[in-house]
Amino acid sequence: MALVPPVPVPPSEPRARGRRTLVAALAVLALAAVGAPVAATPAASAAPLQEVMFVGNNWAGTADVIRSRDDYARLGRIDVVPDRAERLREIYLNPVRLAFFLGIRQGPGEGHDQLVDDMYTTPDGTALVVSRPSFADVVSIDLATGRIRWRFPVAGFRSDHMAVSPDGTRVAVSASTGNTVHVLDIVTGRQVGSFTTGDKPHENIFTDGGRYLWNMSIGEVNTALDAPWLDWTKGDRRITVVDTRTFEVLKVIDMRDRLDAAGRRDLSDAVRPAVLTPDERTLYFQVSFFHGLVEYDVATDRITRVEELPTNPATSEDRTSWVNDSRHHGMSISPDGGRLCVAGTMDDYATIVDRATLREGPLVSASKPYWATVSGDGRDCVISEAGADRVTAINFATGQKVASVPVGDHPQRVRIGRLPVGWTPPPAG
Repeated sequence: MALVPPVPVPPSEPRARGRRTLVAALAVLALAAVGAPVAATPAASAAPLQEVMFVGNNWAGTADVIRSRDDYARLGRIDVVPDRAERLREIYLNPVRLAFFLGIRQGPGEGHDQLVDDMYTTPDGTALVVSRPSFADVVSIDLATGRIRWRFPVAGFRSDHMAVSPDGTRVAVSASTGNTVHVLDIVTGRQVGSFTTGDKPHENIFTDGGRYLWNMSIGEVNTALDAPWLDWTKGDRRITVVDTRTFEVLKVIDMRDRLDAAGRRDLSDAVRPAVLTPDERTLYFQVSFFHGLVEYDVATDRITRVEELPTNPATSEDRTSWVNDSRHHGMSISPDGGRLCVAGTMDDYATIVDRATLREGPLVSASKPYWATVSGDGRDCVISEAGADRVTAINFATGQKVASVPVGDHPQRVRIGRLPVGWTPPPAG
């Protein structure tokens, strides 16, 4: 039986309370006597939802909403920094925060502020939760009004990649300079747990229906100490696996040992974008400075294959010119697990890779592709072209481009989300 909290009754009304209690009791008994069901008043029906894609325009501070399949037409745009003036005022009045803010601009921001990194919608589709690197926070934006519902400042001075739990109720965010992952209630913004990672936590992946959370720390990617013999300067890079009920660290995976055992001492151990197969037995990932991908068997804890992908002859081999130590940055996997989609960031292409052979398909020309995700119907890989301000869909089966849609300034993360049917963008400003 559900427990009902007591309702305060004014001291001056004891007799009225007694009468109300007696009447209520008699009414329940009467209903029971005739076999009538007692039911709670139904809550108002939730608005029907439509599936869409959100594209984070990192330098513009906006998120474009596009269809999640077919023509990928743009449905609207959301300002995810409505509090920009307030945040900037706080930053400029704090010398330490200002130093980090300007450092982000000149480092990972390539001369621009990083205003949106990652995005997920709440289960009811009424809000968009966004990590904002330059503002070192996560906010919930009301999709009807454009106003901020809640704000969570992260540890340190920069927020980064996020992940949402399979049931949609929790969101994990990497605090990249705080070496911490925060796990928040996606509706309220309340922290439900956190854990310490290696240096510069980056990618997050929920596994086993949300029971575990994997975090990949990538170390320092903003220095010019990029020669292979200086790799030791990049810091503590590892995968941290935690129990999402207790946030206890269950396992730490140092890919340095695994790469060395596989005969690839030449590769960085900074795990970048990563995807698991549908059965969660195999992890595919990219590492800093590498034009290819690595296959890792979860059960045996070893690297099973490494595949180099084509290089672009026009790409400079000066490693210090590659954005944030990336050579390739962005991966997704088809719903059946048969094909991988790889964004060849510095080589200006994307390609579909057959998982059985790890051989690439046609190289689809793309300008600085920075992320890869899967369309709502599972047919296409959707990449963000940060250098051309557009998103492009590539068919998993054919490896051919099927659509391109203009978006805002420097798109990066692309995520599936849901919002109410008939949604219209909130008013600007």
